[in-house]
Amino acid sequence: MFGKAILALTACLVLTACGGGDRGLRTLSGTEGPDEFSVQPARPLELPTDASLAAPTPGAANRTDASPRADAIAALGGNPAAVSRGGVPSSDSALVARASRYGVTPGIRSELAAADEQFRKRRGRVSLFGFGRDRYFKAYARQSLDAYAELQRFRNLGVRTPTAPPQ
Repeated sequence: MFGKAILALTACLVLTACGGGDRGLRTLSGTEGPDEFSVQPARPLELPTDASLAAPTPGAANRTDASPRADAIAALGGNPAAVSRGGVPSSDSALVARASRYGVTPGIRSELAAADEQFRKRRGRVSLFGFGRDRYFKAYARQSLDAYAELQRFRNLGVRTPTAPPQ
């Protein structure tokens, strides 16, 4: 009896070892993929002339990474000179002029954030204890567009539209 149990256990072990296992979703490629640190261009270390720490200056550029956007654009093969600090590129000046033709409200972001918060308080459902799910999409359900209905409406009007993914 004891020998049969050992034989059955050994057979189960052998069958399990022959199975090979199931490959998970993360291991479908067979290779490890790129190493993030080998892709990132790193500058050589520099020894400062003075070992004392500089006083923090809010809004100033980082000493170690003075132009992160330009560096990222150059690393991706773009033109780092195209980055303009604080200004509008000349290619977008007509767009900005058209968008601001009726004036620009200086504090529009904070104003819209406050109005949005009030709207969501009025339209969102209150949960039992004041916490829980975010009711953002429920509050704005009447203002959302059905992309496929709009696509069909434009196609019926004869407007050339791009293809859309299937529903």
